[in-house]
Amino acid sequence: MIEALYREKGKAEIVDGQIVRMSPAGWRHGRASMAIAISLREHERKYGGGHAVGDNVGFLVDLPHRQSFSPDAAWLTSEVHGLDFVECAPAFAVEIRSKRNYGPQAEKEIAAKRAEYFAAGTVVVWDVDLDGPDVIKAYRSTAPEAPTTYRRGDLAEAEPAVPGWRFPVEELFE
Repeated sequence: MIEALYREKGKAEIVDGQIVRMSPAGWRHGRASMAIAISLREHERKYGGGHAVGDNVGFLVDLPHRQSFSPDAAWLTSEVHGLDFVECAPAFAVEIRSKRNYGPQAEKEIAAKRAEYFAAGTVVVWDVDLDGPDVIKAYRSTAPEAPTTYRRGDLAEAEPAVPGWRFPVEELFE
């Protein structure tokens, strides 16, 4: 199945033994993903301690219903080399909502994916909603049902996954 994922022509994940294709991102989604990844890269260069990861990188995991993730941005604390997918979960993962990520069914799917991130070893997951007043909800594996909420004008963080990093929420809208 991993070989099939390598042959995919776009963003995809392996869920329940099937390749699940993900639709292309819209303008704001793509800009927000890039802003977060650039900020993480600047933090990496200045402080080290991990690696910034941009959109569409495959993270291989071994869970009952999921074999991979492809977050919109991430922070990795493991060493990785070569052209292969990353063979672990990121310490920090960012999931930015697209047009189809709203409503009761979408909320269930987002919560289930977040639980899978935590089961795979991810420490912090951001749920980014560019259309809502609560722009970033930072969920932690230590308190998965009690997110920290960040709005426009706030400085968001991803402690303890990315120590010392701060991200101005307003940058998601530039």
